[in-house]
Amino acid sequence: MPTVAEITADLAAEHEDLDEIVAPLAPDQWALNTPSPGWTITDQIGHLAYFDRTAALAITDGEAFKAAAREVLAAFSDGGTDPTLTEPRAMAPTDLLDWWRAGRRDLIEAAGSLGEKTRLPWYGPDMSAKSFLTARLMETWAHGQDIADTLGVERAATDRLRHIAQLGVITRGWSYANRGLEADQRPVRVELAAPSGTTWSWGDDDAPDTVVGPAEDFCQVVTQRRHADDTDLVVTGDAAREWMEVAQAFAGGPTDGPAAGSF
Repeated sequence: MPTVAEITADLAAEHEDLDEIVAPLAPDQWALNTPSPGWTITDQIGHLAYFDRTAALAITDGEAFKAAAREVLAAFSDGGTDPTLTEPRAMAPTDLLDWWRAGRRDLIEAAGSLGEKTRLPWYGPDMSAKSFLTARLMETWAHGQDIADTLGVERAATDRLRHIAQLGVITRGWSYANRGLEADQRPVRVELAAPSGTTWSWGDDDAPDTVVGPAEDFCQVVTQRRHADDTDLVVTGDAAREWMEVAQAFAGGPTDGPAAGSF
């Protein structure tokens, strides 16, 4: 199991990799539409910046975070414009980039105070420090995928994907519950080829249902950036296929990823 410090270091590295992609963009490129409907590159970075900042607040001042979370959740319930995007949409790209950098720096610094068993408030149930930071890494990577797809950039896969793959596996039950469905209890074996050349695996060796293939592809499916049919994953069995259709490693209401053939 990775330590809090190891996940924090990987999160910082993920930040830097995405920064290298967006830092050289011309101002008009920030307005490009991404595969997430209604979201531009500005929105993708603005979303990350907002939640990195509130994540830092959750670590340093839990009560202040809870008050801010109540306000933003109430704004969401009104059904208007996404309140987390209002401020970044009003910024010039250079200011947004600075805002994101400052917020993520605060998050990484605040994470240095976390213990291995610390629990933190968030927008739903409290989270362990490890899950909390892993979720931030997953969000950074997934929104970075949207930006990379928009720009036609091929990102080098790294073994930081292990964190996202683990999250994808353990949220199988949540993916069903989030849709109001009864979770499929049939075992599924997951075997993924890591970028470093090793194999990561979860589940029973003799499970008849399996998901086998590149770790990057699995992560793209569980973060709803790709349909399984548009990847090199080999999905065997009804339980495995059904899981890949509903997989959702992130919080929030149930959503559907891209249809087969989108990529």
